[in-house]
Amino acid sequence: MFVASLYNLKGGVGKTASCVNFAYMAADDGFKTLVWDLDPQGAASYYLSVQPTAKNNIRKILEHNLPVRETIHSTDYDLLDIIPSDMSTRKLDILLEAQQNSKKHFRNLLKQLTGDYDFVFIDCPPGFSNLADNIFNASDAVLMPVIPTTLSLRTYEQVKNYFENKDLELDKLMCFYSMVDVRKNMHNEVMQQLCKDKRFFEHYIPNLSDIEKMGLKRAPVEVFAPNGYAATCYRALWNDIKEGVLD
Repeated sequence: MFVASLYNLKGGVGKTASCVNFAYMAADDGFKTLVWDLDPQGAASYYLSVQPTAKNNIRKILEHNLPVRETIHSTDYDLLDIIPSDMSTRKLDILLEAQQNSKKHFRNLLKQLTGDYDFVFIDCPPGFSNLADNIFNASDAVLMPVIPTTLSLRTYEQVKNYFENKDLELDKLMCFYSMVDVRKNMHNEVMQQLCKDKRFFEHYIPNLSDIEKMGLKRAPVEVFAPNGYAATCYRALWNDIKEGVLD
C-alpha cells in the first residue's frame, strides 16, 4: 500500500483537484484506491459527491472508538473509495495532542488498511502543524503542487527547510508545477530555476477552465472532459508519478 499525501504550506494551489484526479486515475488503472479527506473544507469529498453518514468520525477514529474501515464510503467510480471530511476534522491538531506517540498516530491508523488498498491519497490542510507532521511520517510520498511564482518559490524553500529541521526524509518530497501559464515570463523563469533542484516532475498542470469546472461537475476531469487538454496533462503527470513511486 503506497501512501501519497497532497500538501502545500498555502492554499489555492490546486492541491485538492490534483488529489482527486490522481486518485481517479490510479483507480482507472486498476489499482484499489482510497482518498482520505483531512481538509476541513471537504473539497475532495464534494468533488466525489460523498458526505459522511455520521458525525465526528475523525474524532471517534482518533479516540479508538471507531475502526478506520467503518468510515470508508464507496464512490461512483470502480475501485475508488473515500473517507470523507467531517466537522471534527477542524480539531484534529487538538485531538492529536491528546494521543501518545501522536506523530506516528496516522501511520498506525493506516496499518489497519494494509492489504485493502494499493494507493491511499491524503488531502491535507495547508500549514505546518502536528497533523502535518503525522501525515509526513505516514506518507511514502508528499506530492506538493507549486505555482511557479516568486512567493511559491519561497514557500517551497520553507517546506524543504521544515523537512530538514524535523529530520523528515527529504526524498519523500516530490513536487509538480500547478496552475501554470506559459505566457507569463515569471512562470517560465521560476520553472527553469526550480528544475535545477531535480525535485520536480517533468509534466505540469496548466491553469485551465476544465479544472475549475470540477466544482460544477463534481467529478474528475477525465470523467466530463476525457479528451480535453486538462485530462491529457493530468494523465501525463500521473504517469510520471506512477513510474516514480512504483520503481
